[in-house]
Amino acid sequence: MTHSEIVINENYGGLNPVQYGRETCAPLHSYGPAVRTHWLLHYVKSGKGVFVREGETFPVKKGEVFVIPPYKETFYQADEEDPWDYVWIGFTVNGAAPECFSKAVLHVPEAEGVFEEMRRCKEYEGGRSAFLTSCLWKLVGFLLESETKKPDYVDKALSYIHAEYANPINVQTIADGLNLDRSYFSTLFTQKVGMPPRDYLRAYRLNRAAELMVRYGERPSTAALSVGYEDLFHFSKSFKQFFGLSPRAYVKAKKE
Repeated sequence: MTHSEIVINENYGGLNPVQYGRETCAPLHSYGPAVRTHWLLHYVKSGKGVFVREGETFPVKKGEVFVIPPYKETFYQADEEDPWDYVWIGFTVNGAAPECFSKAVLHVPEAEGVFEEMRRCKEYEGGRSAFLTSCLWKLVGFLLESETKKPDYVDKALSYIHAEYANPINVQTIADGLNLDRSYFSTLFTQKVGMPPRDYLRAYRLNRAAELMVRYGERPSTAALSVGYEDLFHFSKSFKQFFGLSPRAYVKAKKE
């Protein structure tokens, strides 16, 4: 027996849900070979069956998700004696899909609660798509957290700089946030990025300040404070060392 909920496509950015449903499959229930135009995840609550993606066959059982990407030929069939009972969510992706959806089958029995939560979408009318979007991102967060991989300290540092550059951060505070020795962190960062973290932070701040002044017409004093410089003289000196012109001269040259 199949049951599905109507999901209005709100064209949200990122992960945008377009369908949701659940099904207790009949023995040997199958679909395909077929091609979808959006992403589709099936979480198996019970039973077993097979999933074929681009010619490769995968057995799928309770606690697993089979992943159907858009424009990839797939086929799936429930077992004759122990057919699937599953929940599915369909969605489009604006930009690159999360890396955790790259595998054909995900073994995530702990994620059942997220899929069960999706069933509450029937309680919503105007907010149904938004509710399912939140569930999708919760699932992505769960999958990323459950992956056993070595943390990339440099990627974390870059994200931290891009988010916190307007605040009084420095190399030491970044290293402390990563629980790393400052010297070791600086070495890792320089090897991957090609410049020391101090230089990267300075360049990022000054480029953002230049953008604020040229593109958005902000005064040097406002731009300075907005990118983490509390002292205008220090900002002007750093700016001139970096760009070869004072802030006002730089803006004038860009507008000529």
